[in-house]
Amino acid sequence: MKTTLALVALLVSSGAAAAQVMFEREADRVHIEIGGKPYSDLYIGKEYAKPFLHPVRAASGTIVSRQFPMAVVEGESHDHPHQRGLFFAHENVNGTDFWNNEFTYKTPNRGVIAFDKIEEMKNGRRSGTLRITFAWKDPKGTVLLTEDRTMAFYAGAKNRVIDFDVTLTAVGGEVTMGDAKDGGFAIRVADAMKEAKGGTMVNAEGDRGEKNVWGKPSNWVDYSGGIGGEKLGIAIFDHPANPNHPNRWHSRAYGLFGVNPFGNRVFDKTAPVRPIPLAHGASLRYRWRVVVHPGDAESAGIAALWTQYAKTK
Repeated sequence: MKTTLALVALLVSSGAAAAQVMFEREADRVHIEIGGKPYSDLYIGKEYAKPFLHPVRAASGTIVSRQFPMAVVEGESHDHPHQRGLFFAHENVNGTDFWNNEFTYKTPNRGVIAFDKIEEMKNGRRSGTLRITFAWKDPKGTVLLTEDRTMAFYAGAKNRVIDFDVTLTAVGGEVTMGDAKDGGFAIRVADAMKEAKGGTMVNAEGDRGEKNVWGKPSNWVDYSGGIGGEKLGIAIFDHPANPNHPNRWHSRAYGLFGVNPFGNRVFDKTAPVRPIPLAHGASLRYRWRVVVHPGDAESAGIAALWTQYAKTK
């Protein structure tokens, strides 16, 4: 019996040591480790109006996302508290705002993206997979959309890569994703990286800066800058199979960085208004890749990494 228990303990400990990406469920979050070190936490507690990853780290351990409002860092900006870490939301779903939706806000028609259940939590030696479902509820508590989200985290030595695969399904009758500015898949970058402090935004066409990147369609955008003497960047890839690809970018000099698959006329007054209606039971699927890397887009080979990603099914 003692031999059997010892063997089981050895197998368990060996498996834990070999697993480079590991998840642990906690009260209000899922903790994510890579290589035995904290990487991020997916916050899913009832005290949060939508789920988000915080903080997001580079392979070096440096935090590349803004820490407010989860932590108070001296000198860090305190605007837009609803822009927490890395998140996905939209400001106009049948008129309900799931983006500007902090519980402390007094604005009308604020919705909640509520945790439903963990479908899969799989540790892995080179990658780990987390699949979770959420319910997009209007102010009356009616579920307008269900969200089935799979996140794959990769244990690269140089880059930190996260793949997102999101399916939204209309369950509250017909649902319309409005043509609105505040929407999509986004991260609030660390203040030291933002363009307003010397950071650089560049898209797949080589356009640079908020003036030339914001609202423009592109396969990818990279946002890089210096943090404590370390040059780091974040790239977001819009998968070519996404509806209306290449989608437009809601990326700002003050540090908001995201792709908005729902906005069209709101970014370009010469473009048609393009709401996205979903009949009851119909779905939308979106895929994005996040690459946190050393250096800038050119030195990190972001264009080549996009080409590899574009081939994934």
